[in-house]
Amino acid sequence: MKTAKQWIFLAMIALFVASLMGCAPQATPTTEVPQPTEPPQVEPTATEVPPTPEPTATEAPQPVTLRYANWNLGTEEENNIQRQLVKAYMEMNPHVTIEFVDMSAEGGWDANLNAYAAKGELPDVFMANNMPLYVKNGWVADLTDLVKDDSDWANVPQVLKDGVTYGDKVLGLPAAQFIMGYFVNKDLFEAANLDAPEYGVAPEDFFAAVTALNNPAKGILGLDEMEFVLGWYPHTVDPNLKWFSFDGTKMNYNSAAFKEAIAKVAELKPYTWQGLTDEQKANFKSQDPWELFLNQEVGVRWEGGWNLPNFVQNATFEWDFVGIPGGTQALVMDIMAVSKTTKNLEEAYKFAKWMTFSSEAYAKEAELAKAAGSAPKMPVAMDDASLALYREFVDKPGVNAALDNLDASLVESLAKIVPGYIQARWEGKPGIDIGEDKDVNMWYMFNFASEGKFKYEDYAAKLEEFANKILADAKAEVEASLK
Repeated sequence: MKTAKQWIFLAMIALFVASLMGCAPQATPTTEVPQPTEPPQVEPTATEVPPTPEPTATEAPQPVTLRYANWNLGTEEENNIQRQLVKAYMEMNPHVTIEFVDMSAEGGWDANLNAYAAKGELPDVFMANNMPLYVKNGWVADLTDLVKDDSDWANVPQVLKDGVTYGDKVLGLPAAQFIMGYFVNKDLFEAANLDAPEYGVAPEDFFAAVTALNNPAKGILGLDEMEFVLGWYPHTVDPNLKWFSFDGTKMNYNSAAFKEAIAKVAELKPYTWQGLTDEQKANFKSQDPWELFLNQEVGVRWEGGWNLPNFVQNATFEWDFVGIPGGTQALVMDIMAVSKTTKNLEEAYKFAKWMTFSSEAYAKEAELAKAAGSAPKMPVAMDDASLALYREFVDKPGVNAALDNLDASLVESLAKIVPGYIQARWEGKPGIDIGEDKDVNMWYMFNFASEGKFKYEDYAAKLEEFANKILADAKAEVEASLK
């Protein structure tokens, strides 16, 4: 029994202890609040910079030698502006060497070119005296693709572009343009209390002014020479006729306008150098008609623009450009060609452009002219900057009017550009005898038409027919060579 009591007692103690534990406060379980986690530190990825390549040396252009023929280079001792322009080009393009071709052999320019062509040695770049001959002979390169996107070419007057275009091909580059016409000594007219003719003067007013000024007894002529009248006068009667009656296709030697010009030349002779007697010539300082203008012994002088630098430097009187009565001018153009056989067409073109219509080269020419105390020739590309440069040297109202009217010019350089013109104007023989002069040429017929040796009317139709057959045949030959 005692044992059972002991077990009962122990059980009661256990229950008591358990109740005490149930009444004791319980500890609140701690809830673990997650702390903000810092993002893992990621090292920034460096942007990959490609290694700087070693500078690649620009491949130097291959050396190029260009052979060049021009009649305006003067001598090495003179070192004129044209030679200086060539030197400047070589300094800018050290891989290019320009060699001057000797053109001094007998026979003239075209004979020299023909001799070089026969040996396969045409100059790479050369001045053109007779483009139709060169085109027919296949000597000249087609430059159409080289000029078409050239910004300077866009500023070349259309009258010049037409002169170097055959069919639809540009076969040469205008190298220079020179206005041609009458220059006036304004001081002489003022001293005589006469109005000096100006650019745009009507033909009848022009003739009235020069005849009124004429006073050989006092060493004053109204007009210098009479021969040039035959070139421009037909246009004042019939505007469809250009220089020497050429209408763009044929000569109009039998036209009323040309016959009137023949009569006008005869009428003007007494007012010109050719009309002076030896006794009258003694009243003049000048020994030849081309001396009259700067000696202040003529009212108006027919001259080309290549003489403008001379007037700028040496004229001691007020002068201006009148041009052709009626408001235009003749235009003389020089042409440069690139050989079809050149080994480097692009280099030859670049040099030819520099020597012709480059606006950059014109700025250099103006710089050289200023240093020489002279004036540059007129620009070929008529951009504003080049014109402004030119007017720093020559700023005359008549010259400026002509520059604004170039596309209306009468191109005088027909021998350089029109197939057959040389024969139709000078060298052809139409089968005519005049007295003891047998089988005379075209030059003879026009030179003496106003001299009374024969009656021009009797031969006009034959001369026109003869000339136009020459022109038609020559044109057909050139066109055939372009096919």
